[in-house]
Amino acid sequence: MSRWLPWAVGLVAAVLALGPALGPGYVLRYDMVFVPDLSLPTVLRGADGFPRAIPSDAVVAALSWVLPGDAVQSAALAAVFVVGAAGAARLMPSPAAAVVAGAAYVWNPFVAERLLLGQWAMLLGYAGLPWVVGAARGPLAGVVRSLVPAAVGGFSSVVLTALTAGPVALWRRGGLRRGGLLAGALVVVSLPWLVPALTAGAAGATTDPAGVEAFAPRADTPLGTAGSLFLLGGVWNAHAVPAGYGDPVAVALRLALCLAAVAGWAWWLYRGRPGFGPGLTAAAVLGFGVALLGATEPGRGVLAWLIGLWPGFGPLRDGQLYVAPLALVQALGLGAAALWLSRPAGGTADGPGGGGAGAATRGTGEPGTPAGSGPAGPAGRRTPAAGRIAGAAAAAGLAVLPVVALPGLLWGAQGALAPAEYPRDWLAAQAAVAADDRPGTVLVLPWSAYRGIDWSGGPAVVLDPATRLFDRRTVWNDDLMVGTPDGGTVVVRGEDGLAREAAAVLGPDPRTGLPESLDAAELAALGVRYVAVSAPVDNRFWSDADGFSVVVEGSEMTLLEVLAGPINTEEADISGLEVTCGLVTVGAIIWSVAKTAPDLRRFTRRNRP
Repeated sequence: MSRWLPWAVGLVAAVLALGPALGPGYVLRYDMVFVPDLSLPTVLRGADGFPRAIPSDAVVAALSWVLPGDAVQSAALAAVFVVGAAGAARLMPSPAAAVVAGAAYVWNPFVAERLLLGQWAMLLGYAGLPWVVGAARGPLAGVVRSLVPAAVGGFSSVVLTALTAGPVALWRRGGLRRGGLLAGALVVVSLPWLVPALTAGAAGATTDPAGVEAFAPRADTPLGTAGSLFLLGGVWNAHAVPAGYGDPVAVALRLALCLAAVAGWAWWLYRGRPGFGPGLTAAAVLGFGVALLGATEPGRGVLAWLIGLWPGFGPLRDGQLYVAPLALVQALGLGAAALWLSRPAGGTADGPGGGGAGAATRGTGEPGTPAGSGPAGPAGRRTPAAGRIAGAAAAAGLAVLPVVALPGLLWGAQGALAPAEYPRDWLAAQAAVAADDRPGTVLVLPWSAYRGIDWSGGPAVVLDPATRLFDRRTVWNDDLMVGTPDGGTVVVRGEDGLAREAAAVLGPDPRTGLPESLDAAELAALGVRYVAVSAPVDNRFWSDADGFSVVVEGSEMTLLEVLAGPINTEEADISGLEVTCGLVTVGAIIWSVAKTAPDLRRFTRRNRP
């Protein structure tokens, strides 16, 4: 039972947090866009103009060959909670502590706010952090296997993994060799997006330093920005804060929980001495420092200067992202608090660190004796049965506290994650484009990256799903407009050069996102074969224009075919180098799983109650 309990805790947390999002339909919110029949070849060619989404989109597209798209989304969201809870749990030396750590790791403001931002792929990499921490000081095969969630999560996940597991690998003697192995493994699992990204960078993709101001952490509690980050909140988007999170009672309870977690972590470092403890502590401090950079004017200036110097520093813009190591420290610290509450009187917390490696020294004092076992001690000590009951009660109470402190995550974030079905007009347009084997891109209008969609199940803003709907390259406005706390607006320039060319041709009205007119010849010169207008507009918008044919006309989407020619059909194809890199990554993952399968079996046998 102790083997499967952490997985069960993660599954229960997934059901409580996601609720209706696990049912039929597609949850569309900010960056979370799943569509029916996502095209794998289009994803691999970099359909959105930049390859950072290739890993997660490729996995979704591959799974969509055998499962409906909404089922793939439900599985991906549930995996965040199940994998994360199980990973944090296996770093603890007792079942009671494991349950608490697993629950705390997946039920906190960081997970809630990132989920409300729709960043499911990054959260999948977050779920894999404790697995990498447990494997960072082990053999290469185990490290590569633990990096599978980061490989799927992509760019941000790999950056977080390097920050979290790097200090763990470098700590103590032999750290340079282990750090080199970790760095090499990270490069191998990053090849599918790393190589295309370098090519895209050479082609003119940029990172706008204005994003430093737009994505800076902000106070979402009365404790200010630093206090909000300590509570694992502080996300830049005010609409991603769960309901009721900033209430004084909820903030006080959350603060008490975080302080108890830090105290529990310090106690465990002193008494239990987990091998990964010092390194993970350093990672949490470093990540918190990076997060605080964006909270001050001088810090934002430094970040903008770094990004202007090299676009590779772009991930540092989103400072709140880097409290992820602190989230793992707090989860394990809360588990250590459960360990302290359930310890035998006069006992210690010496125990295994790093996922079962080692043995507890309690009860009989013999190595290999599970926590709380052994005969009753001298008078005044709790009996083993009493210790187990106390441990179960402490675990139950501490496991529930994160939910009590953050009820806004319950049941689809109180309705914010509501599924919806795609309208028939959209599916008809998708089928019409798929039936045409002639090359050419799809221009997506209105000319706005994020927009509200009436049929999406709620008033949430979402990345226009039309950008992912078709089995070919789409051209869309990837500029991002972000409101600032003082009521202003920051425009973060997009990264797609073709989108900038299209904007110059269209000259769209900033209020509607629609141009006054369409010129078929100019669009054909850009390589546009179809124009998808996914908003109800007067048909005079296109009926007065020459060179277009209406393919689908409905209340939710109109699809126009560009008849003027010739259409510039120069499209980037997948290079042999990119194919080779993808095969190397997949091969390394398969090798690591096969190599570590016996170790997994031994681990499950060793941890039987």
